[in-house]
Amino acid sequence: MLGTGIYNTGLQLYQFVVRIAAMAGKSKARKWLDGRKDWQNKLSAAQLGDGSTIWVHAASLGEFEQGRPVLEALRKNYPANKILLTFFSPSGYEVRKDYQGADFVCYLPLDTAKNAREFIEIIKPALAIFIKYEFWYHYLTTLHARNVPTLLVSGIFRPDQIFFKGYGSMFKKLLKQLTHIFVQNPTSLDLLRNIGINQVTVSGDTRFDRVADLLKEQRSVPEIESLSDNRLIVAGSTWPEDEKLLSQWWQQHQPSNTCLILAPHEIHEEHLQAIENLFPDAIRFSLFKTQPATKPKVLIIDNIGMLTILYRYAYLSYVGGGLAKGGIHNVLEPAVYSKPVIIGPVYDKYFEAVELVAAGGAAVVTDLQSLSQILEKLFTEPEFYSKMAATAGKYVQQNIGATEKVLTYIQEKRFLSKA
Repeated sequence: MLGTGIYNTGLQLYQFVVRIAAMAGKSKARKWLDGRKDWQNKLSAAQLGDGSTIWVHAASLGEFEQGRPVLEALRKNYPANKILLTFFSPSGYEVRKDYQGADFVCYLPLDTAKNAREFIEIIKPALAIFIKYEFWYHYLTTLHARNVPTLLVSGIFRPDQIFFKGYGSMFKKLLKQLTHIFVQNPTSLDLLRNIGINQVTVSGDTRFDRVADLLKEQRSVPEIESLSDNRLIVAGSTWPEDEKLLSQWWQQHQPSNTCLILAPHEIHEEHLQAIENLFPDAIRFSLFKTQPATKPKVLIIDNIGMLTILYRYAYLSYVGGGLAKGGIHNVLEPAVYSKPVIIGPVYDKYFEAVELVAAGGAAVVTDLQSLSQILEKLFTEPEFYSKMAATAGKYVQQNIGATEKVLTYIQEKRFLSKA
């Protein structure tokens, strides 16, 4: 097939580019390569091939957190089944490689026909679950050929995707091979049905269930609690564009009794130094832990994994990414705590952000003037603040339940034994 040939060539080119990046000293590229070395022996040693394994695949950390409620519900309801968790990206694997909810965590080998056959032969999965938008041709084709029930969870589809183009027949076929597709919204359902994909259910987004679980967690950060006399602005998953805008506002205003906490999306040294240049009085969290008597006005989080708990302490939150073409990050994590959310204008591909803005739980800023105006209003108008905060929390609570729909389907189809 011409389409398969192009696909395979594209994968080979991708791997070549990663190798070049690794040789140039890019740490993510090196981890991507090193993590896949000798994968057959590592996977075989995990002893997953007894036919009971549930394979859950996530592209990266965000998709893992999205699918985590389903994974943990399966662990609870089917304790006799083993769980394999795979990642494509180092940003997921390196953070969750020690995740206790799975029996084995590893990188997904590159999607070649040979790798797919060997991988699935080794694990012999009883069920495969892909989160949101991972469509690997050889893996899905092999699963289908071996009659392995395969689900897509929290899928989201848009008209500009390849499935809905005249040249997308190869990927359209992949969708038909999936046992069932759980989508986030009716728009996705309509798009799929228009191309003859009917094994679809609107379940909602499992991220709502995941963030709702955050309210039950007992984690705390004493260093952040020591700053609670201040109003804490938590700016999460920020990119340089966000940090520049926030620094402009901070230099002009620096409101009293306010602490700005920056949790950048990337925490490599070059980026951290760039933030320190924008905020000369900033202190890194790693230093703050050793000098707790210091009360910083600007705190830079120089580690991964704290953001969800930081939002709990926030007076309000700024979610980064919306000033760049890539788009915003997770708005549900701060919203679940009933805190106002501020985002940039690039959010139209994220239906939860679109709905949260429409409901009044999030505000959109495009420049210094609009950021200053919304912050001034939130600081000086208690009734406005309270309404926006309550709306954010209510929006999350109204949309939980996707995990239960997925689990009910699995139970009704009896894909797994409760032995």
